[in-house]
Amino acid sequence: MNFSVESIYNWYRDVIRNPKYRWWIIGASLLYLISPIDISPDFLPIIGWIDDGVVATLLVAELSQILLTRLKGGKAENSAESTTTTWETAKDVTVDVNAVSVK
Repeated sequence: MNFSVESIYNWYRDVIRNPKYRWWIIGASLLYLISPIDISPDFLPIIGWIDDGVVATLLVAELSQILLTRLKGGKAENSAESTTTTWETAKDVTVDVNAVSVK
């Protein structure tokens, strides 16, 4: 199992951008920030604040990115939704897949 900070960040970014789970992640992030239970306790002067700072930074950065996308017209989200509805309404769709095994 390969564990890295980048993989956690990618997971967080992908989940918060998914409209189905967005409010759960925002709520969990806010609960983590106000909760006395942390990865590193807040009574340790600097070490305790680092994890809260990272979570707050991730939350603000991703929410601002989502808001900027919506303010610009939501072209990325709207185009994804329109292609989904187009494919759902199509009756006869053939998809050719060229798969190659990789060792």
